[in-house]
Amino acid sequence: MTRKCAVSLYFLYFALLPVWAQWQQQASGTDVQLRGISAVSARVAWASGAKGTVLRTVDGGESWKKVNVPGAEALDFRDIQAIDENTAFVLSIGPGDQSRIYKTINGGKSWELQFTNKDPKAFYDCFAFWDKKHGIALSDSVDGKFPLLVTNDGISWTQLVPKQMPAALPNEGAFAASGTCITTYGKNDVWFGTGGPAARVFHSPDHGVNWTVAETPIVHGEASQGIFSLAFRSRSDGVAVGGDYKQPATPEKTAAFTEDGGRTWKLATHPPSGYRSCVGVSAYPNGSFIAVGSNGADRSDYGKQWREQNHLELNAISFAGPDAGWAVGPQGRIVRLPPLGPPTE
Repeated sequence: MTRKCAVSLYFLYFALLPVWAQWQQQASGTDVQLRGISAVSARVAWASGAKGTVLRTVDGGESWKKVNVPGAEALDFRDIQAIDENTAFVLSIGPGDQSRIYKTINGGKSWELQFTNKDPKAFYDCFAFWDKKHGIALSDSVDGKFPLLVTNDGISWTQLVPKQMPAALPNEGAFAASGTCITTYGKNDVWFGTGGPAARVFHSPDHGVNWTVAETPIVHGEASQGIFSLAFRSRSDGVAVGGDYKQPATPEKTAAFTEDGGRTWKLATHPPSGYRSCVGVSAYPNGSFIAVGSNGADRSDYGKQWREQNHLELNAISFAGPDAGWAVGPQGRIVRLPPLGPPTE
C-alpha cells in the first residue's frame, strides 16, 4: 500500500468514526432485555426491562445501579418515566394483574404499587406524561374499546371514560416494544398508534376526553405489523415508525410524518433501514428524530428523509436535550448518544 493510500484510508476512517464510535456502550451490569429508557438530564437517566429490572444512573452513565422493585422479579417493565433523580414511574406489561404501575420518590429505595389491572382481557402496553402529576396509560383494545388510565395527582390511577372515541377494529392493538406507543406534547395533547388490521393514530387535544382517529400508510394487516412508536416536537410536527417485527430488515412503509397534528399522514420518501420499535426527538422545538430497531438506527430532521446511523440492535431511545440521549437493547445493552447538531435537511 502506498503512503498516499494509507493516509487516505486513515482520514476516511476518522471521517466515518462519528457515525459509529460516538454511540458509546456503557456497562449496565445486567444481561436482560432492556426496553424502557427515560433520560432526565445529561447526568440522570433510568432504564427498565425483563425480570423486574430497573436501573438508574446519576453520573452520565459512568455507572448504572440496579434498584429493586420488591415482588416484581417476574414482571417485564417495558416502560419507564423518570421525573428526576429520585422520582420515577415504571409500567409492567401482560394480561390481567401482570399489568402494573409502580412509583418511587427516593431513587428506588422503596416503591409504591399504584395500579394493578383487574381486567383479564386488558393488556397495558405503554404510558406517557404531560408533567409529574398528569399521565395516561394505554391498553390493547377490549370489546371494541381502548381502555385508558389517567392520573391527575401522580399518586392514584383511575379508568378514563372518554366522551367521544372511535371504536377499535377487531384485533386492533398497540405494541409494547418500547413503551412509546403513546406520546404527549404540551399540556393537553396525546396521541397513540395501533397495529394489526390497521395502522392508525388516535389523537386527543384535551387530556383524553375527546378523540379522533386517522389512517396512516404504515404497513399493516398482520398481527406483527403497524405503528410501534410516535414522537412529536410540536403540536403539528410528528413522526410514526414501525413496520413488521418479524421482517426487521424490510424498510418499506416503516415511517410516516404529519405536519397537521396527526390529521393526515404521509410516507417518508426515504424510510429507515428496517423495522423501528422506537422514535425520539433530540431537543425541542427543532430537534432531529432518531429511530431505533433490531437492525440499527436512523436519523431524520423532518421525518421525510432518514439517514442510517449504525447497525446496533436497540429497542428504545430517550432524550433530555441535544446532549443527553440514551438507547437500550438486548442483553443489557445501554449506549450513550453523541451530541446532535442542528437539522441539515
